Amino acid sequence: MKEQYYGTGRRKSAVARVFLSPGEGRIQVNGVEFQSYFRGILKAVNAVQAFRETGTVGRYDAYITVAGGGPGGQADAIRLGVARALLKANPDFRAVLKPKGLLTRDARMVERKKAGLKKARRAPQFSKR
Repeated sequence: MKEQYYGTGRRKSAVARVFLSPGEGRIQVNGVEFQSYFRGILKAVNAVQAFRETGTVGRYDAYITVAGGGPGGQADAIRLGVARALLKANPDFRAVLKPKGLLTRDARMVERKKAGLKKARRAPQFSKR
């Protein structure tokens, strides 16, 4: 059986599960080719940044399942998941990935809506008379 490396990435409400195995560099997201899934989204280019930084473009096949959030959050979740999976494949990659910020989880989330307000902080319009 081929060796397989796993990494989980999260961003906003998106969760990506990344499975890497040695191969020719094919990337599938939810059973669809990477370019087809993220058609026209510039942020998706950064999703595979970890491969470029470590010089492993075309050395691993990636099977990715991603759920929740929108395209931007999903792309960022994949970015973290790929970096974590590459770290499992070769711990020496930490020296390359860490300074680029690829191993840092972006903890920013949507602020919850409060009672009596229209949104998280937007108060109803005030009328004097």
